[in-house]
Amino acid sequence: MSDPSSNITSDSLTIEQAIAHLQGDDLGLRVYAAWWLGRFRVDHPGVVETLITALQDEADRTPAGGYPLRRNAARALGKLGDRKAVQPLIDCLSCTDFYVREAAAQSLELLNDPSSIPTLIQLLENNIPGTLPAPEQPDVAQPYDAILEALGTLQATDAIPLIQPFLQHPIARIRYAAARSLYQLAANPQQAKPYGDILVEALQGKDLQLRRTALADLGAIGYLEAAEAIAQTLAENSLKLIALKGLLETQFTQTKPPSLNHGAIRVMTLMDELL
Repeated sequence: MSDPSSNITSDSLTIEQAIAHLQGDDLGLRVYAAWWLGRFRVDHPGVVETLITALQDEADRTPAGGYPLRRNAARALGKLGDRKAVQPLIDCLSCTDFYVREAAAQSLELLNDPSSIPTLIQLLENNIPGTLPAPEQPDVAQPYDAILEALGTLQATDAIPLIQPFLQHPIARIRYAAARSLYQLAANPQQAKPYGDILVEALQGKDLQLRRTALADLGAIGYLEAAEAIAQTLAENSLKLIALKGLLETQFTQTKPPSLNHGAIRVMTLMDELL
């Protein structure tokens, strides 16, 4: 029987072609193939290994020293969910390219493997030699928001004292990432509430992109008390629905189907009003 995943196409590309492109000489096609394999979460023999090999690529390099192929390969490996990628992604946290480190941290969060915590903490402390800052913001040494979010998801409670100072960071999205992380790491709902409220307050900000960031953060932590504020935020309904879906999924974990608790009904009502 043929592999049904081989029938996935995009712009007339097949899985076999994507793998061949990733291993070929055309740099543009290699970058696209890495993105494509992650975008469609292709589960096919050899894909993960080929993407891991791409994490060491030296051919595709920008004038500023970035590695576009490595970035796409790192992002794809997180989406594919194979734990074989954990150590190669940990190794990427020492890459000179800021955006490779960012992609690696995001993918390690998706893979949810606690073995990455020590290196993530080391990176949070900016204690890995040879890493370069963000090209557009030289004062931002590390992809702090991605690191903070990963540590929260990974339940890295030992990192709490290191995360707390980021609540005062001059960049808003990094402050929000710290609040999100500390909410996830709090010992109980009472301790978590102030961090959730920071994100609710952010929904009233003047910057649309920051409101979008706060929506995503609230959806990720499932903060029920934010439900009405999310529904009323001046942002796209599609993003509000995604955030509310995160709240709803959290409520589902607190009940046994087919029962619905009051929180789930509350969120579903708000979602219906947005549709």
